Amino acid sequence: MNQGNREEESCVKEQEKKVLLGLLPDELTQWAISLGLPRYAGKQLVDWIYRKRVTSFDEMTNLSLKHRALLDRFARIGRAKPIAAASSKDGTRKYLFATKGDKPIEAVYIPDHDRATLCISSQVGCKMNCLFCMTGKQGFNGNLEAHEILNQLLSIPECDKITNIVYMGMGEPLDNVDEVLRSIHCLTDPKALGMSPKRITLSSIGIEPGLTRFLEECTCNMAISLHNALPEERLAIMPIERAMPIEKTIKTLSKYNFSGQRRLTFEYILFGGLNDDDEHAKALRRLVAPLDCHINLIRYHKIPKVALATTNEERLNRFCQYLNKGGIPTTIRASRGEDIAAACGMLSSLHKEKQSN
Repeated sequence: MNQGNREEESCVKEQEKKVLLGLLPDELTQWAISLGLPRYAGKQLVDWIYRKRVTSFDEMTNLSLKHRALLDRFARIGRAKPIAAASSKDGTRKYLFATKGDKPIEAVYIPDHDRATLCISSQVGCKMNCLFCMTGKQGFNGNLEAHEILNQLLSIPECDKITNIVYMGMGEPLDNVDEVLRSIHCLTDPKALGMSPKRITLSSIGIEPGLTRFLEECTCNMAISLHNALPEERLAIMPIERAMPIEKTIKTLSKYNFSGQRRLTFEYILFGGLNDDDEHAKALRRLVAPLDCHINLIRYHKIPKVALATTNEERLNRFCQYLNKGGIPTTIRASRGEDIAAACGMLSSLHKEKQSN
């Protein structure tokens, strides 16, 4: 066998190894037992992978050399460093991670006084093709596995500083609901990363059956991408409205309690002359009035080849005031990382352009 064939065989074997990041503590223990390791080795693996966050079996010093060699033969942890990063003058930092198909995904670190939020991706590209979203312009290139989602947190230098996680990066999380829920369970399991569900928010357009599964299977916060309360107009910018109307999503949400620690937010990007007048504010208020919710108003940041305008500050503030006076708690989201293309999908698109030139 020549050198090239040996390298190819080695590469194939590496990809066939069991990925341990993304397994829940009980699953790790059962897998360790199936490999012939003692039960306590499963607990050691959980501690090394999720608590100490090591990247190789050699670092697991309380496992015997024999057990470490066995692990290395049949498994890999599933960690990978970012391939690129960009820093903003406001402290925001965007990271790019490689994927199996060589198309990068993004994670964004957003510090803000005593909190630090990490925005993570769930897919490579997106099927939803919302008019205003750069990720949708890339097409859909696959779902991320749970370890690729968790890696975005564990492999950045600011990992220990993160107080909040938002599934608001590339992709529609509930279109990859199995792997997203698995990653959430790893984040919140007290034996794994032990994060409070109230510190995690998932943003979705409301796709089913993922929406119901998310609401039933975890207690993390929910954010719905709304952007227009008038169905025909919403359809023009969000094709999903045809298959999954926003009014149906509202009915689903009304079955759940958001009056306690679990929070429901609606995200609403204001486009100049499109959805930013009094008529649209009234329609939005009518739509969400039955729910215990909050509204986040968002400034639109232009993306290439899309003829949508940004609203002005006067209209933005007027819209916000109307909703607050109408009894709907509403805030304007601060724009972050504009100088590093922090909008979802922008940096990965720029990276792809550079690679092809």
